[in-house]
Amino acid sequence: GSRSLKHFCVTWILMCTALCIVVPCQLVMRSPDQSSGMGGSNHALDMIEMSGFICGYVSCVFYLGSRFPQLYKNFRRRSTEGTSYLLFALAMLGNCTYGLSLLFKMPAAVSSRAPYILHHLPWLVGSFGVLLLDVFVS
Repeated sequence: GSRSLKHFCVTWILMCTALCIVVPCQLVMRSPDQSSGMGGSNHALDMIEMSGFICGYVSCVFYLGSRFPQLYKNFRRRSTEGTSYLLFALAMLGNCTYGLSLLFKMPAAVSSRAPYILHHLPWLVGSFGVLLLDVFVS
């Protein structure tokens, strides 16, 4: 019911809608030679990859932010009454296995590991960050 919450929700919906329009448009505008990664300019491919990173970081922020209301509520009430522990247990297992799957797919060559980590950073922070917050919730 608060005004700031309504503004946040409207902003969130507009941002998600914009991302849902921009990313498919980037995919449609990509030429066939760029989608194969052979020849031509990589400008459209770079835009698509950048759109993916933006989506990844926005997802990471929202995903991490989703746990703070529960943490705040538990802290304020000094109780975890009403918390679904099964939900958090399954979410913790899902985040742990997802994060580990990204790490297990890491390239064997040491020189390729840093670019791989940077490329997957939003998803690693999202999965392991929420896993850490879920430990505090539970």
